[in-house]
Amino acid sequence: MGADDKLSNKAQEAKGKVKEGVGRATGDERLEASGKDDQAGSRFKQAGEKAKDSAKKIKNAFKS
Repeated sequence: MGADDKLSNKAQEAKGKVKEGVGRATGDERLEASGKDDQAGSRFKQAGEKAKDSAKKIKNAFKS
């Protein structure tokens, strides 16, 4: 996983947490749900990047 991807995913997750918190505090259910969606999307992307990293490690192990 590249450092840029990690940073981007963490930023999206943080943004989602803020949106969720503001939505909860103001009673805005749409904003709260949007924040939760942002967080879920970030976790999904992180899982995909980890899978790619694992595949690369396995590929490199067979090259030796």
